[in-house]
Amino acid sequence: MLGLGLLPLLTLAVAALLAGFSKTALSGVAAVSVALFAAVLPAKESTGALLPLLLAGDVIAVRTYRRHADRPTLRRLFPSVAAGVLAGVAFTALADDTLIRRTIGALLLTITAHHLWQRRRRTPPARTTPPSATTASATPPPGTTASPTPAPPPGTAASAKPATALGTAMDTTRPHASSLRTPLYGLIAGFATMVANAGGPAMSLYLLASRLGMLGFLGTAAWFFFLVNAFKLPFSAALGLLTPHTLLLDAALLPALLLGAHLGRRTIHHLNQPLFTHLTLLLTTAAALNLLR
Repeated sequence: MLGLGLLPLLTLAVAALLAGFSKTALSGVAAVSVALFAAVLPAKESTGALLPLLLAGDVIAVRTYRRHADRPTLRRLFPSVAAGVLAGVAFTALADDTLIRRTIGALLLTITAHHLWQRRRRTPPARTTPPSATTASATPPPGTTASPTPAPPPGTAASAKPATALGTAMDTTRPHASSLRTPLYGLIAGFATMVANAGGPAMSLYLLASRLGMLGFLGTAAWFFFLVNAFKLPFSAALGLLTPHTLLLDAALLPALLLGAHLGRRTIHHLNQPLFTHLTLLLTTAAALNLLR
């Protein structure tokens, strides 16, 4: 069937299922799909074969999480992402399969290491003050009365919700991405998604660093990749990455993608945010190492 053996077809079916799952649940799984497609097909051909499937998954994801997108984040990202896509077009036209695979693998490892470094910097140091000292400082001297705690200004919360070491990676606050980080991640995501449909890890790490909640993460990623994949579709066609053979292969793999998207919708409500963060980082690293081989 389609000139492929049974084992390669089964591998691509698993990759399509994971691609669908990534669109409605764990976005980092998409990097595994990219690695599996590149393992079965030539690197350039694999990007053309995977793109229509990703677009189909994007439509499902947008319908599922359209209410949770963070529009300011999308507006900030798109200019640099478009520039990254154009750079990826030029690179794809000139590079061979081996160079493409290794470039993407190196990019994924670099941004993963950067994210882990940022998380380490944000982790507060352990408190070393003895409990007795804390108690003594909180107790007023004899003969005095404790000063009442001043009320918070109008319109502010009485107390801040404490952050946990794992919860700092993703929460429900608004994004606080720096002005430098946004164009950097946008360029990387645009370049990587054009070269090998591997922009997911870069965007996952950016959204994790932006402190979006899980549904905000999924809604923003859904709209982002729908817009970006639609934007790069004509460039992929112009580069000859979309052929009748790849479209026929996509039609055969579409049921696996739909099954993966359904499983993702059923699973997402059982994932907690720390697990969500750790699995994203783990899958990104595994996919990057595979591409470097």
